[in-house]
Formats: sequence, structure tokens, C-alpha cells
Amino acid sequence: MTAVSAPFPAPRSAAATGGGLRRPLLVAVGDNVVDCYPQLGVLYPGGNAVNVAVNAARLGAPSAYIGVVGTDAAGRVVESALRSEGVDVSRLRIVEGTNAAATVHLEEGNRHFVGADTGVSRFRVNDGDLSLVGQAAIAHTGECSMLEEDLGALASSAQILSFDFSERDLDYVEAYAPHVQIATLSRPAIGTQEAVQMAMAVSELGPQTVAITMGERGALVLHDGHVITATAPDTDDVIDTLGAGDAFIARLLVGIATGETMSSLVAAATSYASATCLSKGAFGYESPLTFEPPGSLSTAH
Repeated sequence: MTAVSAPFPAPRSAAATGGGLRRPLLVAVGDNVVDCYPQLGVLYPGGNAVNVAVNAARLGAPSAYIGVVGTDAAGRVVESALRSEGVDVSRLRIVEGTNAAATVHLEEGNRHFVGADTGVSRFRVNDGDLSLVGQAAIAHTGECSMLEEDLGALASSAQILSFDFSERDLDYVEAYAPHVQIATLSRPAIGTQEAVQMAMAVSELGPQTVAITMGERGALVLHDGHVITATAPDTDDVIDTLGAGDAFIARLLVGIATGETMSSLVAAATSYASATCLSKGAFGYESPLTFEPPGSLSTAH
């Protein structure tokens, strides 16, 4: 496959701003959650936007997170993890109430969500948020963030807007894909040929880059008319697949922002995502589960 360069505008420098903070390469806007594992009596911080911000920081990219956490112990876990990872939380709101939480059941390394509560996580972006979004090379959000009403404002402010459509249906994709330059969809049950057809259909709506993750079969990216595929590494050591798709997105976005060629980037992102499946939680920070998680039939430990 011929190396393909991203046809995106050159990202602005991540140099220090007037306030002394580094300008972010990537800003993730939207959801956060604590993923609760009643079987294990523990919880982990996560959520698509948080996972992308943390993974970008781990990849060496200055990143920022815009969102809302609660005043409970779960909210403190999320905030502490973000700060520990060096993510800019200057636009993080702390709102009285419970943090968003989800209950996860594990079966042979695969996770099944059996309950969720959005807590205080819903919010609308404001001018301060949009100012930070405009400073970044890439802004990212997704369907879990429930920011559809603000997508137009985010698109107008962002240099490049990435959106995770996850497993949402094509009616939803058709409604919001025209706002974004990078679209990611999760389709673990389809084959490569069907993924190519889907990527082409989505690209006709406007996105320059369409990524489709296919679980253990790897990923496919349609970029500037070229299809690039990557197979997930074989492993028998899968512990938890939670957050693997978000890790893929983070690696893809950092590579695009820094000018990597797409032909090698897709394989790098797939390998990076696979590595996250070798430990519990989206990115670690295990904490005791001290409350009854949503949808759980058992008492929290």
C-alpha cells in the first residue's frame, strides 16, 4: 500500500500559551464514567472522551479534557486520574451530585454493560470550552457525550473534529457525519468487504477519514480514497477489552495530528489498542467499589 499523507491543515504548535500551559494537541470533549465491576468489587475511571485524552497524554501529546464530574468519590477518582496523567483539566466542571457510572459484567475477557446512570455528566459547551477547542490540532467527542446540539459549534471552532459513532445506526451517522472530518464506527460483527462499503458510504457524507474497528479482526480506515487495513495481533492473554476502541482512536488522532503516514498508522493504532486488553479497566486506576452500581443485582463490596 502506498503511503498516504493526511490532507489536513498543519497542526498548530503545542507551545506554551500566554498563561504558561502548553497548547493542547488534542482536546476531548464530553463523557466520563466510572466503570463498576461488581464481580471484582472494584471500579475504574473511563468514558470515551476521558479515555482518548488519557491515551493521547500517554502517547506524549499534550491533551485536555472538557467535561463534568460529580462531588462523590467516583467523581474524585476520575479527576484524580486525569490530573495524574497530566491531562489539562482547566475546563473541567465539578457539579454537586453523583458521577456517571456504568456496571460491567465480564465473560472471558469481554465486557457486557448491564446498567448505567449518567449522573451529572450532561452539559452544554460554552465560549470558554470553544476557545480551548480552537487551540487544539484535533478536537474529539462522540455519541456517548450527548453533545449533538453543540456539534455545529464544535465543528465551527475546531481545526479538525473527530467523532466516535460507536455502534449507532446509519440514520444517526447520516445526521451528524457531515459535521466531522474524522469518523469512527465500531462494527465487531462485520467482515472486511462490508466494512469497506460502509466506510465509503460514510465518507460520502463528508468525513475525510473513516475508521471502522472490527474487534479481534482489527480495523479498516478509508482515508483520502485509500483503504488501509490492519489485523489485530494474536493473543491468548485478553483480560478486558474495555477502552480498546478509544485507545485506537487516540493513537489514530495523535498520528494524524503529528503527520504520520496512514499506511503505517493504522497498524500502529491497532497494535496499541490490542495492548490495552491485557489489563483491567480502560487505563488502570483501580479503586474499591463502595456503592451499589446501576443495574447491579449484588451488593457493592
